[in-house]
This record gives sequence, C-alpha cells and structure tokens, in this order.
Amino acid sequence: MVMQWLKDNATAARARMAEEMTKYKNRDFMEAVVAGCAIVAAADGDISSEEKQKMIGYMQSSEELKVFKTEDVIKSFNDTVAKFEFDAAIGQAEALKKIAKVKGKDGADRLLVRVCCAIGAADGDFDATERAAVTRICAELGLPASEFDL
Repeated sequence: MVMQWLKDNATAARARMAEEMTKYKNRDFMEAVVAGCAIVAAADGDISSEEKQKMIGYMQSSEELKVFKTEDVIKSFNDTVAKFEFDAAIGQAEALKKIAKVKGKDGADRLLVRVCCAIGAADGDFDATERAAVTRICAELGLPASEFDL
C-alpha cells in the first residue's frame, strides 16, 4: 500500500514538473503573443472586445499556451496596454522587445504573426493601420511581410 502511494505521488509530481517546465519554456512565447496582440489591437486607436476575446480564445485553445492561466494572460495584456496608454512609443518599444525573444525559434515567430493577423481581423476589418502594425512585427522578427499577404 505504501509503495502504491509513493508510485502515485511520484507520477503526480512528474506531471506537475512537466507542466511547470512547459510554462517556463513557453512564457516568452506567451508574452510575445500578448505583446503582438496589444500592438495590433492598439493600432487603430481602439482595443475592441472582439480583439480581446479572440486573443483569449487563442490562448485557451493553443496546446503550447493553454497551460497558462487566463488571469496571467489578461495581466500580461493589461500590463502591456498600460505602457501604450502611458506613452505609445514606449509601449511599442517594450512590446517589440518581448516579440524579439521568439525571433527564429522553431516557427514560433511565424505563428505569432498569424495570430496577430487573426487578431487584426477579429473585428471584421483588418485595416491599414493594423496591417502596418503586423508589418512592423514582421520586421522585428526578420520575416518578409509578403509571406503573410501584408
């Protein structure tokens, strides 16, 4: 009976450790996606509820990112948006710094751009300012904007 308890607890401990390692491994990606979404959402001067809902929906459905609590994603988003509200240039610089952390990493950079495009189109109008924001993100990541029809 004691051996079974140890075995069960060891399995649970391994599962918790694997989850923690996944969180650590993908934290930069989560913050980069949130920063990209904030840049795109703020591009037209209005962060719509559709854009917020699309971002949260993606975070909850992504295998790599659903390990993060919705509260953590929202906190990261609100922290990023607060910097934009303080000063747009500072907000963008800080967001681009987070985005740069995924440059060239196993397709994460391209996935980030695709998510940003989806966020831009979330309100039904992927307008020129939102496209320009995603183009800036592509430049930061060293990706050709034409690859994403921008």
